[in-house]
Amino acid sequence: MLKRLYHWTLAKAAHEKAPYWLAAVSFIESSFFPIPPDVMLAPMCLARPQKAFQYALICTIASVLGALLGYAIGFFLFETIGRAILDFYGLADQFDTFKINFNEQGWVIVLLAGFTPLPFKVITIAAGATAMPLYILVFASIVARSARFFLVGALLWKFGQPMQDWIDRHFALATTVVGVLFVGGFAALKFVF
Repeated sequence: MLKRLYHWTLAKAAHEKAPYWLAAVSFIESSFFPIPPDVMLAPMCLARPQKAFQYALICTIASVLGALLGYAIGFFLFETIGRAILDFYGLADQFDTFKINFNEQGWVIVLLAGFTPLPFKVITIAAGATAMPLYILVFASIVARSARFFLVGALLWKFGQPMQDWIDRHFALATTVVGVLFVGGFAALKFVF
C-alpha cells in the first residue's frame, strides 16, 4: 500500500498545482501539522529535477512564514492552542522545565530543529511562548530551513533518477529509514524537553 501511495504522490508531484500544495504543507508544518514537507518535496524533485531548487525555495519561504504563525501561537495563544498542540505531541508536561533554558540556547535549538527531523512546530511555538526575540527565530529558521530543503533539492537534482531507482528497488528499507527518523525526531525532542 505504501508503495502505491509513493507512486501516486510521485505522479501528483508533477501536477501543475503541486507547488501550491507544497507551500501550504510547508507553512502549516512549521506551526501545527505533523507531516514534514519533505514528503512532498522529494517526489516533486524526482518528478521534475530541473525545478528542484525552485521547490526548495518554496519550502523555505513557506516554512519560515509558518514559523511566524507558530511563534504567534506560542506568544498570543499558548494557554489555549499552544498547550493543546504540545499535549498532542506529548510534550506539555515537560514544557515548564524546558522554557527556563530555551532562550539561552534557543537559536541553537531552532537551527537543529529546522534542519533535522525534530518537530519544528514545537520549537516555533516554544519560541513564542518564551518571547524569544523574533529576529533570532527568523534568522535561525532561514538558515536551517534553507540548508535542509536546498540540500534535499540538490541531492535529488544531481542523483534523482538513481535515487528513484534505488527507492523503487528498496522501498521497504527507504520507508523504514524515514519512519525511524520521524519517530527519532520526536524522541529526541522529548529528551531536549
